[in-house]
Amino acid sequence: MSNKYKFHNPDALYFCTLTVVRWIDIFSRMAYRQILLENLKFCQDQKGLHVCGYVVMTNHLHLLVWVEPRVKIGAVLRDFKSFSAKNILQAIELESESRRDWLLYLFRNHAERHKASQQFQLWVHDSHPIEISSPQMALQKLTYIHLNPVRAGWVRHPEEWVYSSASNYVLGDGVLEVDLLPPVLK
Repeated sequence: MSNKYKFHNPDALYFCTLTVVRWIDIFSRMAYRQILLENLKFCQDQKGLHVCGYVVMTNHLHLLVWVEPRVKIGAVLRDFKSFSAKNILQAIELESESRRDWLLYLFRNHAERHKASQQFQLWVHDSHPIEISSPQMALQKLTYIHLNPVRAGWVRHPEEWVYSSASNYVLGDGVLEVDLLPPVLK
């Protein structure tokens, strides 16, 4: 088993990518993006997660994160993925979702094909963590995060995408509070 994408240093800043199975565009719906943000906020308030950068795309989420001492970042992200999946799946089943049958079929089928212990699988198991080793790398990853919606053609300027920390850095406010990188890293 590879050690390339693991959380080796508990005190490090990490760039992570959380991907929906089969790249399903679940976050094209505002309700599911909102669930994601509420769960991130919970992890910030209750689990010691510090978010320095993020972007929610239609089928994945990029994070630039670190955790408080004695908190395991892998465990926090595992809990985040588990709880957000539970909430999103519940919303799909209970609310008026035009894609409900199709989505539930795909999430159920993926869990069965991958011998998952749960009935449905929303997230790919790996968070693809990359340890940030320098201020330049932190800036490069933050820029990559913020330019995702621009590259997708959704906005012209990063701060125009509501579901990103770009507005926190450019405008001083966003839909999720973040810990700004120190000025030396910006």
